[in-house]
Amino acid sequence: MADRNLAAHLLRRATFGPTAAEIDAAAGRAYRDVVADLVTPVGPDAAQPLPVFAEDPYFGRTEKLTREQRAAARRAAREQLTRLSEAWLARMARTDHRLAEKLVFFWHGHWATSAQKVQSATLMGRQLQTFRVYGRGDFAVFAKAMLRDPALILWLDGQRNTVKGPNENLARELMELFTLGVGAYTEKDVKAAARALTGWTLDRARGAAVFQANRHAKGDQTVVGGTAHDADSLVDVLLAQPEHPVFLASRLWFRFGSGEPLPETTRDAMVAAYGVGRDVSAMLTAMLLDERFMAARGQLVKQPVEWAVGALRQLGVAPTGKSATALLNGIRRMGQVPLRPPSVGGWPSGAAWLTTSSLQTRMKAAAALAAAVPEPNLAALAKGNADAKVDAVGRLLAVDAWTARTRAALVEAAARPPRLVTLALISPEYAVH
Repeated sequence: MADRNLAAHLLRRATFGPTAAEIDAAAGRAYRDVVADLVTPVGPDAAQPLPVFAEDPYFGRTEKLTREQRAAARRAAREQLTRLSEAWLARMARTDHRLAEKLVFFWHGHWATSAQKVQSATLMGRQLQTFRVYGRGDFAVFAKAMLRDPALILWLDGQRNTVKGPNENLARELMELFTLGVGAYTEKDVKAAARALTGWTLDRARGAAVFQANRHAKGDQTVVGGTAHDADSLVDVLLAQPEHPVFLASRLWFRFGSGEPLPETTRDAMVAAYGVGRDVSAMLTAMLLDERFMAARGQLVKQPVEWAVGALRQLGVAPTGKSATALLNGIRRMGQVPLRPPSVGGWPSGAAWLTTSSLQTRMKAAAALAAAVPEPNLAALAKGNADAKVDAVGRLLAVDAWTARTRAALVEAAARPPRLVTLALISPEYAVH
């Protein structure tokens, strides 16, 4: 590759906060080979699996709960969800399959499902595993699995969708936010799609999605000009629409490429790679290899989770114990909590994360991270003159260059490594990549 800045750009977008060593290693290889290894990692992932809970506070219980039991169940559910969130953040920081885990985070924003309503760490954890298993292959298989996902069904009232009383929530969001986009369907299509999705409900004893034929609207439904009679055939009809691959390409570009519109030539390359096999990995590869992606630097604002997990990795802070709790609290104060997107539309993007209030919160989180940096890593920032220290923190945090204004502020703090790290973490150059 022989271009360290290009390697840094690729890894900043495709992973959670690349380390200096990872950038150096990538810069010494062919760009195409680095992309291939990111998209299709070889070998097992040594990251700790997410916790599996022996007992769910809500599912699997058949007795009528007293007020005290309900309060205890709510507390237990919150504790489990906190454990799951902390474990997932730790996995993001430690995973060997760096792009695969970042895709799990992407899909969490795409199929945005919130524990605020689901209230089950078991169901939310299973959904994350569905993202991990299916999110890089045939999107049709993925979408069909999601229509059987208990958390999504509960989140969008799929269990309330019956032949006697169709509920349109899941059908509408399936078309608008998950497969086609606004303007690619009509209200008549929504009603027909809802009927095709009837019959799926939740077995609360097992916390599983089940199909009940007596709740299903039999017969063919006409949706966007095609014929669907159940969930699987509905997916096939929707994904056959020309709007679908363009919509998905745009969503990937918006989160990995640029906040600017998807260039037409890049779109065409991504759609062609996606092909009849609806291959998400092929579409992603086409984007990462595109010249416009390579040139789209400094155009995305890091989401709080990306910012915090990246800082953990680069600073060498262990995502356990007090550090994990502090990290989750800091992200929560910044407005982004894993497992709790604010709506089915997912989280905001861009300048929404750069408000004055968020900067104050980010500074506190940055100071906490700086205070937890291992001494050897901190000592490396104490060598040389002020300019050398500023260059060193830039290399540590994968920042290609500082503006004159930021450099001046960092030079003033260079004598105190924790302060230097704090200011570097809240700089525009670190927030935007």
